[in-house]
Amino acid sequence: MQKRVKYFLIRLHYLTVNSNHERLHQDREIIYGKRGLRQYWEITTDKETISDDSTWLVMTKIPKINYKKVGKIYQIRAWVEYGFKQSKSELCWADFRVTNYAQIEKWWQLVMSAYLMVSLHSDSFNPMVTPVSEKFQQHDWWNERKGWKNILNNLRLIIKPYLSFNIISRWLKVFPIPQLSLGLPRLINLMNEFDCLRYFVYFWDNFYYSSA
Repeated sequence: MQKRVKYFLIRLHYLTVNSNHERLHQDREIIYGKRGLRQYWEITTDKETISDDSTWLVMTKIPKINYKKVGKIYQIRAWVEYGFKQSKSELCWADFRVTNYAQIEKWWQLVMSAYLMVSLHSDSFNPMVTPVSEKFQQHDWWNERKGWKNILNNLRLIIKPYLSFNIISRWLKVFPIPQLSLGLPRLINLMNEFDCLRYFVYFWDNFYYSSA
């Protein structure tokens, strides 16, 4: 049996785009069958043609939300998508082209897990993060800025000894150099002391992060 689709009246309201400009938005709720916790909305700036370029469909799961709140929440959608795209690019999301769904899902989980790990090291995202030891900050390439990409670059410095050791370990079997075989693991152990999230595990129930 086909569900009945109900379109509500279009509501007009202004949304502030920036400090000097407001844009007229036209929203309406669409109900498929009976209204449930999930609500569906059509938001457009072009009431006459409702073109794809000026219209988007939104699904919400927010109790007692109204059309004005929907517009305010999703007006920054483009900026969120833009920033998120930059982060995914830094994590090499687009470097591998896979078509198999299972492979896409696995690669997505890896990228998003890395994104979550970097984000948890940001004090603006996670106020409980432990400050970085001054010893680590003495590295010539350490970046003291607070941006997401700056944190990513610092974490790359932390894992560099481990990656380097794995690259040369096979050569050390061919040409044994005790100083490297013993020195690099010692350096890796020192890097393992970089644990800005060591107290985070005790407060995990207070967070609802997801890597998917």
